[in-house]
Amino acid sequence: MVIFQGKTEKGLEVIIRYPKREDAQILRHYINTLSKERTYILFQGEQLSLREEKKYLNSVIKQINKNEAIILLVFHKDQLIAETDIKMQLRSENHVGAFGISVAKDYRSQGVGKLLMDLVIKEAKINLKKLKIIRLGVFANNFIAQKMYQQFGFIKYGNLPKGFLRRGQYVDHVYMYKNI
Repeated sequence: MVIFQGKTEKGLEVIIRYPKREDAQILRHYINTLSKERTYILFQGEQLSLREEKKYLNSVIKQINKNEAIILLVFHKDQLIAETDIKMQLRSENHVGAFGISVAKDYRSQGVGKLLMDLVIKEAKINLKKLKIIRLGVFANNFIAQKMYQQFGFIKYGNLPKGFLRRGQYVDHVYMYKNI
């Protein structure tokens, strides 16, 4: 289901939609490319098999269908260039959604992240009925992301020293949240 078709604030033509089962190969290529880059994501060089990606995709589509997750994909000229999600937590945390976002290297600083963040929060407010808090973790040295999160009302609430290992160096893990 397409939720946006148009341009980012900087003029990039995009289509933003929910994932489909047929997206496994392009999702695998996307995450494996980001992983090789060792950017500010949890994957730091690992490569997923198509089987692993299909298993993950089937799982998240079930979560979407049960209104337990929002996952949005951004395409530019049929190429996957960004992804975001908010996944509801379990049991006594079932009012908390865990947020994640990534943008392909060649498409950063083009307004994709801001547009995507705005849309995923709007979709979450509509579809995730129990959602009261969105939380996220961010690399302490990813200042661009932290600034964007603050612009969307996220507040820092904690720091885990050396919580991430990136490119052979330990980096603090900053925790942020936003009330909905």
